[in-house]
Amino acid sequence: MPSNQLSTAFVKTLTHSGRTRGAERHGDGGGTGLMINVQPGGSKSWVQVITIHGKRRAIGLGSYPLVGLAQARRTALENRRAAREGQDPRKPKRRPPRFREAAEELIDLRSGGWTNAKSRAQWESSLESYVYPAIGDLRIDRISSADVLEILTPIWVTKRETAARVRQRVSAVMRWGIANGHRVDDPASNALLQVLPSRRAAVRHYKALPYSEVPDVIARVGRTNAWVGTKLAFEFLVLTAARSGEVRGATWDEVDLEGRTWTIPAARMKARAEHRVPLAPQSLSVLKQAREIAAPPLLRELRGCPYVFPSARGKPLSNSTMSKLIRENGVEAVPHGFRSSFRDWASEQTDTPHAVMEAALAHTIPRAVEAAYARSDLFEKRRVLMERWGSFVNCGGEHG
Repeated sequence: MPSNQLSTAFVKTLTHSGRTRGAERHGDGGGTGLMINVQPGGSKSWVQVITIHGKRRAIGLGSYPLVGLAQARRTALENRRAAREGQDPRKPKRRPPRFREAAEELIDLRSGGWTNAKSRAQWESSLESYVYPAIGDLRIDRISSADVLEILTPIWVTKRETAARVRQRVSAVMRWGIANGHRVDDPASNALLQVLPSRRAAVRHYKALPYSEVPDVIARVGRTNAWVGTKLAFEFLVLTAARSGEVRGATWDEVDLEGRTWTIPAARMKARAEHRVPLAPQSLSVLKQAREIAAPPLLRELRGCPYVFPSARGKPLSNSTMSKLIRENGVEAVPHGFRSSFRDWASEQTDTPHAVMEAALAHTIPRAVEAAYARSDLFEKRRVLMERWGSFVNCGGEHG
């Protein structure tokens, strides 16, 4: 009997011949004992005849097409291996693993077929950044579509390609779980696309630069004849990864130079929660230059101005000022996009935990465990991250 006798097309079109009243069996070959039963009424199901502890046994592997040919073959092969090792594949399998454990096992399984080590690194990086913080410690059989949606929704609009790859990788892990008997469904299947925002939806898209180009942009803007307050505000925005409105509205009473901290009140934050920003040496240098705006000969004009980065008239910078500055200097990005540049740099060039990177961007941390962690020592971890970012920006993109 030739190996892999059955084909997907053959199984799909297979019908009962009518020559017998009972079920008809068609073997798959390959030595696993896999067969497909065809009932007179047309229903089909998989069965495996296998020797377990010296006795021939028949094991049902599910109905077709719920269980396809490829999945039936995988299960039959696993049963065959288990029986040869003295195990009984009919007994309950081991306790379902946590998602991280399942993903690591799948990655090990697939890596043998990858010709480039970069593929493994990309899998691990995307799961570490977007998936493990949310469901890494959950058992694979307890993960729902709602859990997957919670992961994808924040990045589906702004990082569509990344989100699509993340969904596909989560789905692959779930299908591994199905094949190993830990699940019966895939909560990250294509059906999930029906409840995620359409590509045609009107969304706000922020143009961002590759992080490798950020140091050059800072230097280019610094050489212009633009108003010094605008240039310093832009540099401070990049160094702190803050939002434009947070920087433009910054006042001196929010800044603690000695404590190297900028505390933005809740009223000026998107999440309506106070946010402390650790100030790297490069950010402190910008603030020192900003202090000189109020020194002679501008003292008379700006006396009593509370803003760190005022306009030439001592008022807050307008919403379009920084955008116009970088646009006129040929920069294909918007101020908000530099937050994305920072986030990409942190993900690809550092080993910073996901929660620390998100906190640096003042993103809400939804999980109770992560929130508790953030209350303890997250601020000092962010200080280390921002100092590394400041060095990167001011050292021409060198990684140290």
